[in-house]
Amino acid sequence: MKSKVYFASTKAQRFRENKTNKIQSLYQAVKPEALFTKKQLVAIKLHFGELGNDTFLNPVFVRKIVDMVKEEGGKPFLTDTNTLYLGSRKNSVDHLETALRHGFGYEATNAPIIIADGLTDENHKEVKINQHHFEKVVIAGAIEDAHSMVVLSHFKGHELAGFGGAVKNLAMGCTNSRGKKEQHSTRPVADPDICIGCGACIEVCPEDAITMVNGKAIIDGEACIGCGECMTVCPVKAIVLNWSSELKDFTEKMVEYAYGAVLNKKGKVIYLNFLLNITPDCDCVPWSDAAIVPDIGILASEDPVAIDQASLDLVNQGGADKFKVIHHHTLGELQLSYGEQIGLGSRQYELIEI
Repeated sequence: MKSKVYFASTKAQRFRENKTNKIQSLYQAVKPEALFTKKQLVAIKLHFGELGNDTFLNPVFVRKIVDMVKEEGGKPFLTDTNTLYLGSRKNSVDHLETALRHGFGYEATNAPIIIADGLTDENHKEVKINQHHFEKVVIAGAIEDAHSMVVLSHFKGHELAGFGGAVKNLAMGCTNSRGKKEQHSTRPVADPDICIGCGACIEVCPEDAITMVNGKAIIDGEACIGCGECMTVCPVKAIVLNWSSELKDFTEKMVEYAYGAVLNKKGKVIYLNFLLNITPDCDCVPWSDAAIVPDIGILASEDPVAIDQASLDLVNQGGADKFKVIHHHTLGELQLSYGEQIGLGSRQYELIEI
C-alpha cells in the first residue's frame, strides 16, 4: 500500500493562503487520532541551526505546530541533541543560547526547549533493534521518554548523507555523542597534493586529531572520531573518505539509528518536511549558501521514508539528482532503499495536494 504524503505548494496567488495556514491544513490532514492523548509529552524535533546559519526552520512555523498540539491537550517541548563537532551547539548551555539567538525562545514559540541528551550527552537509553550493523542503538533520553513526536525537517543537501530530511533528522538528531560516533565510524584523510594549509580543519576538530606538518594537514586516524566536520569546512575539498566502501556503511548505520529513534512510537509520530531555502549544505554549517532550486512547498506524512522520497522527487523534478551533482560521492537514495528494506517506511507514496 502506498503511504500518503500531503503537499502544500509555496504558491499563494490562487487562494491567498499563508504558510502557517498551510501548516495547519497539513497537520490536520496527516495527524492520526491516536497521536497523543491529553497531558502526554510531545517532542517537537527540529534543528536550531548553527551560529552563522540563517536558513534553519522559521520559528513562526514552529509556533503554529506548538499551538495546535496544545489545543489538543498535549504538552509540547522543542528538542534537539548536542553536536559531536565543536561549534555553538556542543553542550546544552551553548545550544540553548544558540536556540534563543535564533528566535526559538518561549515568547516566540510558546514551548520550552529541552536538549534531549542532557548537559553534555549523559541522558540516553539503549534501544534494541536487531539490525545488520547494530543490535542496539543509543537514543537521547528526552526523545525516548516522550509519548509522541512531531518531526520538523528542513530538506537540504549534506556532505556525507547526500541530503538531509526526516530520516537524517531522526538518525543524527535523536542520539548523543556515542550514537553519532557509531554512525560516523569513518576516517577521512587529507590529500597533501590538494591541501593549502589554511588550518580551517584544525579549528573545528573536536578531538585535536589534525596537525600541520610542512604546511599540510595530517589526520591522526586513531584520534579521529569520524564526525566529518573537517570535510565540510575545507575550502578546497582536500579531505576525503574511501567513498567506495565507507559511505555505504555510514548511510545504512544512519538509517538503523532512525529506525531505533521511533521504534517505541509506532503510530505516534508525524513528519513535516520544509522544501524552503534548499541549500547545498546542512544547517550545521556556520553559513548559508544560495538555494539550489526555488522554494517548493511543505509536505506532511506518517512515513519518514515516503516523505523523504517525495521531497527528493520534487527537488529533482524535470532533471537529474541535484544533490548527487553537488555531492557526487554520496549515496542519498540508499537512505530510502535501506529504510524500506528494514521496515522504517515505504518508498511508494501517493502525493495529495491540499
